[in-house]
Amino acid sequence: MVFSGTRISYYSNHILYLVHPLLAMSFTDWLVLFLTLSSMIAYGLYKGRKQSSAHSYLLADKEMPWYIVLLGIMATQASAITFLSAPGQAYTDGMRFVQYYFGLPIAMVVISITFIPIFRKLNVYTAYEYLEKRFDKKTRLLTSLLFLISRGLSTGISIYAPAIILSSILGLNIYLANVITGGLLLIYTYSGGAKAVAHTQKLQFLIILSAMGIAGYLVVHRLPNGVGMGDALFIAGKSGKLNVITTDFSWKDKYNIWSGIIGGFFLALSYFGTDQSQVGRYISAKGEREGKLGLLLNGMVKIPMQFLILLIGALVFSFYSFSPAPLYFNPGAYDKFTASEPALANDLQNRYNQLHALQEKQTIQITEQRKHNGNAQLKTTIKDYQTTQQQIKILRDNVSKTIADKHYSPDKNDTNYIFLYFVKNSLPVGVIGLLFAVIILASWGSISAALNSLAASSLMDIHLRGRCDLTPKQELKYGRLHTLMWGLFCIGVAMFAAKLGSLIEAVNILGSLFYGTILGIFLVAFYMKSVKGNFVFTAAIITELLVIAVYLCDVISFLWLNVVGALSVVIICSFSYIISNKQEMQK
Repeated sequence: MVFSGTRISYYSNHILYLVHPLLAMSFTDWLVLFLTLSSMIAYGLYKGRKQSSAHSYLLADKEMPWYIVLLGIMATQASAITFLSAPGQAYTDGMRFVQYYFGLPIAMVVISITFIPIFRKLNVYTAYEYLEKRFDKKTRLLTSLLFLISRGLSTGISIYAPAIILSSILGLNIYLANVITGGLLLIYTYSGGAKAVAHTQKLQFLIILSAMGIAGYLVVHRLPNGVGMGDALFIAGKSGKLNVITTDFSWKDKYNIWSGIIGGFFLALSYFGTDQSQVGRYISAKGEREGKLGLLLNGMVKIPMQFLILLIGALVFSFYSFSPAPLYFNPGAYDKFTASEPALANDLQNRYNQLHALQEKQTIQITEQRKHNGNAQLKTTIKDYQTTQQQIKILRDNVSKTIADKHYSPDKNDTNYIFLYFVKNSLPVGVIGLLFAVIILASWGSISAALNSLAASSLMDIHLRGRCDLTPKQELKYGRLHTLMWGLFCIGVAMFAAKLGSLIEAVNILGSLFYGTILGIFLVAFYMKSVKGNFVFTAAIITELLVIAVYLCDVISFLWLNVVGALSVVIICSFSYIISNKQEMQK
């Protein structure tokens, strides 16, 4: 084959791009990364050994103490997306995303009072098993299918998040990175089931919290001499990054206090009360008290934890206000942009360099003027700084739009790469490897729990529903096969996840398309005792079509879809029941 000079240049540049990330990681970082991940796999295999039945494989023999339930619930919810995308979300959009969790503590109380006692009393494998006892087989099947679709798709997105890291540090093709990421966690999830998942989540989450604490400390420690935490928070605040609570109401606003409390309550109620990935955590507890305690403590801890993770993103923004930062944080996409359109890229880069140098100067001036109480001058400098910042945002938006329009990257923006860039280029040797490992471990915690729950639902709600002729060993074999099947499915979904933009938003939007309907079915089951299966089955189908239509019309923010879904099922069931009763009375 004969290569043109252009083609040779392309392959040379591509090879250099693959090698460069390898050089960025020291031997110590590689050692920390390898030892952390391999130790976790070995620990999971050890804890999940001696499986003998589906009860052990899917429910961990219901032996989990409250603290493992708590850490399991938090680790299942706090995926790699939380630690990878959330700081980038705060960097670009501020901390208002934390309002998304404001309804969670209320939901934890409701679930502890209503959901847990019922699930424990009936001794179910899955939440949807209860629906057959309450309604009929078709309602159980419909609800489990809605769960399997939503959880299967969102788990695929969760696999893609750590695959970004492998792609970044190894220079791997993102599709190969998806296969490696999903395949590694399958080793202990397939073998050890719920026990392996629960015990690895415990260890994973403790490592994660420690590492994120180190990262937060180092962001402040790396600030210029004379610049402290207070200065960094002041800059972040004046940049609009500390917008924790926003009270302005808008149906299309994704994050405000109203959508957070109301929409977040319905989403949390559905996710923790009806999603098998969470239900499986607390029904595997030793007793009802342990399950309730783990869930309620999660409601108390989640908001502060998410606040601190977002705060890291706001501090990273302040850090890059004092220090040089790239115009676009996804190096692979930006390299393609500069190679394909050098004149445009050079013009934008030069304008950005001038603006960012001006921003650094203004940031230092603000810090100094604060110390000398120059209020009048300080206000002028802040105003100039905000103008410069807005101009930088316009440049970044132009680059993002060009890269997306020209398909230089499957990502719509560079949100998912901001924290990665900071870790890779600003933190000391050893910590880089640890934080990369932490983000991968976070993904493993949520993905392994999701695979276990998907296997439990597809096995018990569909495959073995009503069958009693299998031995415990046969049930165990099928449980492992279902785990493997869902692992392969989710890896396949990960191949398309790059097109979804901010991963943390993508997962929550996807959940909101289904969770409201599922929650509505359970609300009718719990609180409307006279409603029968045919009513709720029909209401659920109509509601799901309605939710999808509302989403496609883009008339409200995604959090409100949970409210629409839940209330629609309840309202349709109520009207159907009233009309049916009137017809019966007229006969």
